[in-house]
Amino acid sequence: MALQSTLITTGSPSECVIYDSTGTNAITSLIVCNSATYNPASPTDGLTYLSLWAVASGDAKGNVNMIVNALPIPAGETVSFDSEKLVLDDGDMIIANSTSPTNLSATVSSLPV
Repeated sequence: MALQSTLITTGSPSECVIYDSTGTNAITSLIVCNSATYNPASPTDGLTYLSLWAVASGDAKGNVNMIVNALPIPAGETVSFDSEKLVLDDGDMIIANSTSPTNLSATVSSLPV
């Protein structure tokens, strides 16, 4: 099993490749953490929205390959995607987009197939 962790910090508003498959790999889990500090006096402080795409090699990111659309992740919360597995071929990618360039980190666990 391999782990790959990435801060979602690049692009506009904030977008990056969080997994780029080399060979054929099964994604066993994807965990996204909002590292902003929770403020009980203002619960929406640090709220960040996450979008994800599973993009086949040679394809462009778009509505056709979106798998998560603007999921709200409150400050201090972690979201785990582990009930469904994805099998990615060589060059396939998982792309993430965030409304904050500093709050979210993604960890992908994968196994070669």
